Amino acid sequence: MRTLKILRTEWVTLLASLYLLIGFNSLLWEHLEAVVPPGMVGLWLMLAFAVMMFFAFNLLLTLVAFRYVLKPVLVLLFMSGAAVAYFMNQYGVLIDAGMFRNVAETNISEVRDLLSLKFALYIVLLGVLPSVVLYKAPIAYRRWHREVFGKLLVSGACALAIGSVALVNYQGLASLFRNHHELRLMLTPSNVVGASFGYVSERLGSAARPFQQYGADAHRDAAWQHHQRKSLTVLVVGESARAENFGVLGYARDTTPRLSKEQGLLAFADVHSCGTETAVSVPCMFSGMPRKDYDASVARNREGLLDILQRAGLSVQWRDNQSGCKGTCDRVQFVDVSNLQDPALCAEGECHDEILLQGLAQLLDSLDQDTVLVLHQMGSHGPDYYKRYPAAYERFTPVCRSNALNQCDQQAIVNSYDNTLGYTDQVLASLIDLLRSRQAKVDTAMLYLSDHGESLGEYNLFLHGTPYMLAPEQQRHVPMLAWFSDSYREDFGLDTECLARLRDAPLSQDNLFHSMLGLLQVRSEVYQQSLDLFAGCRPWLAAGR
Repeated sequence: MRTLKILRTEWVTLLASLYLLIGFNSLLWEHLEAVVPPGMVGLWLMLAFAVMMFFAFNLLLTLVAFRYVLKPVLVLLFMSGAAVAYFMNQYGVLIDAGMFRNVAETNISEVRDLLSLKFALYIVLLGVLPSVVLYKAPIAYRRWHREVFGKLLVSGACALAIGSVALVNYQGLASLFRNHHELRLMLTPSNVVGASFGYVSERLGSAARPFQQYGADAHRDAAWQHHQRKSLTVLVVGESARAENFGVLGYARDTTPRLSKEQGLLAFADVHSCGTETAVSVPCMFSGMPRKDYDASVARNREGLLDILQRAGLSVQWRDNQSGCKGTCDRVQFVDVSNLQDPALCAEGECHDEILLQGLAQLLDSLDQDTVLVLHQMGSHGPDYYKRYPAAYERFTPVCRSNALNQCDQQAIVNSYDNTLGYTDQVLASLIDLLRSRQAKVDTAMLYLSDHGESLGEYNLFLHGTPYMLAPEQQRHVPMLAWFSDSYREDFGLDTECLARLRDAPLSQDNLFHSMLGLLQVRSEVYQQSLDLFAGCRPWLAAGR
């Protein structure tokens, strides 16, 4: 005896459309209620929006409502929609191709931090159970010609309904869509479908491109002949550090007690990132492309800053305590320290950032080549901020000890996040002290730049990855620091008093590529002096040497 009634495909798509609209879009409806006009005008506009989306969903599902196709498609939408609904409701994230890129390029440790019992409940209740019901439901399909005819009628009716609602509410809906681009990134599962197609298209476009040399003419300037010592230039790529909470940049809390006492430290207060996620910002800042022209497929198939420095005769190494270099270090020496078995610094499959400094003293003492060393931090990666620092650095309490940030008091979230910056302060200050201790024998320098910022609950957003045009300042405004030994300043011709006057100059990650080439006196036709932070503070360049 059948326990479920046999359904026509039209009923299945109608019920599925209703479920998708209601089951996965609570955040969308909350946001929509906040942005529409108050009173009956707003309620009517919300109803018109809902009706349009319902018929749009039904139209699209009708087009795939064939035997052996409909059920797999709906199961995929239910499962992916459940996962997306969890992350949107939990962290306020928006779903686009960039977010898919983040997911594809993350590592096991980062994934583990995001998992929870609540996530499992979302998957089971919103994804698995409806999929089981759907799988068991008998669906009656007509003969193919009648099925096609029926779909034409349903599709026409859906299109007519969408057009009628749009026409009656044209002014209100046009204003809504024009002023709130975020709505398309909040509507599940259409955001999932659009983001996946965007990401796949990007990858296919990248695969079709031939790999290109860049800066093939790179060579070291004649000024290198006057250097008295070998040099080590350390570039620290921070993670999720926002300028707003950096003590040396004016934050009310002293999150950088050691750095604030470092003699010769330069801090830049008005720096903005290329993206709001590592998978964009890191390749972008090393690519030589400005943010407005950045193309991920070009960056993936073209040499970047590290290739150019290596071609010019510098030894280049990337040390990673995170999820990799996103393609920027594929052709230089790569050392993964994130899984080392150090009992003092590593536990539960990850290491604290001081692991990046291990062996650095020995490298300095035996340095026989001019070297560029990139250190990629775990930094302030969320949501488990409390895991990013040793217990001794928990200065601000109470802290949030959960990855369910929306369930924590915001001050506890800020406390745990500020503790991560306090630990970054320890790592960077220890690095500077080590570099200073070897300056009699080696020219040493450090440049620190975070990949992007972080949201801590402002505007109901957490973490990062919001599309750049919609992202709040907290996700785009990043800290940048620099320190140069006395011998480095002398050999590389840097006027640090001049650089100190640039503290409040508007800068961005667009400056990194050209500033590193200029700093390291590497000549190439791809170098742009206008984007070189150091150009105006090098007397030898101003004199035309």
